[in-house]
Amino acid sequence: MVERLDGRINELIQQTRFDSKADLEATLMNDLKPYYHHIPHRALDAKRPIPALKEWQKQRTE
Repeated sequence: MVERLDGRINELIQQTRFDSKADLEATLMNDLKPYYHHIPHRALDAKRPIPALKEWQKQRTE
C-alpha cells in the first residue's frame, strides 16, 4: 500500500509545477484526501483507510 501511495505522490510531483511550499502542501492534501477517504484498498479487504482505522479504533475501545 505504501508503494502505491509513493507512486501517486511521485507522479503528482513530476507532472505539476508548484509556486510555493504552501502550493505543494495544498495540492498533496487535495490529492490524498480521496486516497484515504474514498478509494477502497485491497490490503484492507476493500475498505477505505480512514473508515477502516476508525472501525479498528472503535473495536479496541469496546
